[in-house]
Amino acid sequence: MSSNFVRESVILNGRPLTLETGRIAKQAHGAVLVTYGESVVLVTAVSSNDERPDIDFFPLTYDYQKKTFAAGKIPGGFFKREGRLRDEEVLTSRLIDRPCRPLFPDGYKNDTQIIATVLSVDKQNPTDVMALTGAGAALHISDIPWAGPIAGVRVTRVEGQFIANPTYEQIAAGDLDVVVAASKDAIVMVEGGAAEISEADMIDALMFAHKSAQPILQLIEAIRGAVGRPKRAFTAKTLDASIKEQVKGLVDGELSRASRILGKHERYDAYGAAKKKMAETLKASLGDEKYTASEKLIKNEFEERKAYIVREMVLTEKKRIDGRDSATIRPISCEVGLLPRTHGSSLFQRGETQAIVVATLGTSSDEQKIDALIGERWKGFMLHYNFPPYSTGETKPMRGPGRREIGHGNLAERALSRLMPDNEKFPYTVRIVSEITESNGSSSMASVCGGCLSLMDAGVPIKAPVAGIAMGLIKEGDRVAILSDILGDEDHLGDMDFKVCGTARGITAIQMDIKIEGLSREILDTALKQARDGRLHILDKMLATLASPRAEMSKWAPRITSVKVKPDQIRLIIGPGGKTIKGIVDQTGVAIDVEDDGTVNVASNDPEAVKKALAIIKGLTAEPEIGTIYKGPVKRVTDFGAFVEILPRHRRPAPRERARPHAYRPRGGRAQGGRRGRGEGPRGLP
Repeated sequence: MSSNFVRESVILNGRPLTLETGRIAKQAHGAVLVTYGESVVLVTAVSSNDERPDIDFFPLTYDYQKKTFAAGKIPGGFFKREGRLRDEEVLTSRLIDRPCRPLFPDGYKNDTQIIATVLSVDKQNPTDVMALTGAGAALHISDIPWAGPIAGVRVTRVEGQFIANPTYEQIAAGDLDVVVAASKDAIVMVEGGAAEISEADMIDALMFAHKSAQPILQLIEAIRGAVGRPKRAFTAKTLDASIKEQVKGLVDGELSRASRILGKHERYDAYGAAKKKMAETLKASLGDEKYTASEKLIKNEFEERKAYIVREMVLTEKKRIDGRDSATIRPISCEVGLLPRTHGSSLFQRGETQAIVVATLGTSSDEQKIDALIGERWKGFMLHYNFPPYSTGETKPMRGPGRREIGHGNLAERALSRLMPDNEKFPYTVRIVSEITESNGSSSMASVCGGCLSLMDAGVPIKAPVAGIAMGLIKEGDRVAILSDILGDEDHLGDMDFKVCGTARGITAIQMDIKIEGLSREILDTALKQARDGRLHILDKMLATLASPRAEMSKWAPRITSVKVKPDQIRLIIGPGGKTIKGIVDQTGVAIDVEDDGTVNVASNDPEAVKKALAIIKGLTAEPEIGTIYKGPVKRVTDFGAFVEILPRHRRPAPRERARPHAYRPRGGRAQGGRRGRGEGPRGLP
């Protein structure tokens, strides 16, 4: 065993959380094995010794991967090995990236990679929050320059009591599911959802998470004290002070004037002109050789001056880029029924951010099968977010959804999923697609608002309307400005991106990223109260367009009618080899789904076809009742009586020329509990 081997534990929610280093992956710059229950995650951190030349960004990648062997499974499909990251893995990768990235020093451009590998899954303890803690520990004990540590804690609330790092069962029973990344002095990241809880309860949950993280942070510090390596010396390149002064003198006035231009593209054109003028002037005064040697630093200084001008304008003049004060929401316009052949559609515009959002209703055969390590499940509510390059006036390759698109879609899905009607009352599969057609900040929140309107336009009886708002923060010393409905520039130049979604009653989803060392409870309280005021304002605008879900669904949407039969009668409906049910589908054109508990869902946009199919099904499953009078044809007469047909069984008709698809899919496990929820995983989190 290596002399640097350390294994230490701390008790959390009645179970030991164990961190180990020095035995596995010893060639990585930092490696920690995290064990909680019988779930095990290996997290490694590696950073190259040399800076990558000619780049103006930090080349950091995070990858969270679940190995199927961790749950004693073999990958399905033709290729029997793991492939590209699934959405759940992408979401957890983002969960790790967001709190860790701001803690690297400015100007650090060495290739850096953090890999979290799930090695064992006990189906009780979620591994995403373990990977987050492992990343904080691996980076902290390594020689990589990083201002940690941080630790991850998941919080739920069951019967009024907060629980840290709950089991899947406790998460399912709770009304809150939030993951918090915390340092010793602050909360640095929040991601989660809730069942319309109050702002005060949410703050209590965040404070509970921060307190629960402290023993883990002490454990990480103790391990670093035992085996940690000295951090690499790193000094960011700086621009010569005299050139800095020249940049300041050349651009501050231009930037101040440009920052007061209301239109995004006009403002960006003015910024571009100021940048070009600065470059030409400096090139003439410094000479081509000296200017070229410092070109990247000069451009960075230009961005720094822009940030300073905008932040000072907000803090000193109480005026934002587009002329608003801190609490004003941009102008909102809403439209529903935009697309004639879709089941529900909306156009939501807030300032220069616009989204076309479409809701589509389907049957249970349209559900998404999720092959997770903790078991298979069926997902009946989906929200997909698309961000085409034209939305910002740019040209980019059109490929599959990136990590940002998957993350924004998941946030909007979580905000809406808890308000979906129960499956027993509304047995539809629902997919929402948000196409961002213009973007200048808060496009994910536009997806929430537009998604809610599209559901109402489709006639989905949601429990309450939902809206979302993105909050920002600018803080310099004791000067603080909390900004409602932030622009893209305010997100980039500010200290916080705090997205809050909910109904008039409370919060359903929350996401927060903080770039500064920490926020006080007072600032959080003010931000959430201001977010509530903004959310109610947006809801008023939405409800002025469509006050409640439409009483009737679109004529293009399928109508689902449910009947209940005895479970032992399912075989009569299906028939040998599925012949009977295929015959009903061929004859009527409906889609039929049979549940294990005897629920039969018949779907079609033709009411007569549904009526005909139901009559056949009732005929197949009806049983003679004593005392009931039946009429029927006499089939045969004998010397002891007559045979009368009273409940004729359905015979499979000859198939039509264009046979419709067979809609029956048996579902294993439905009788044992059915569909647990419409979201991704417990309460919509990965």
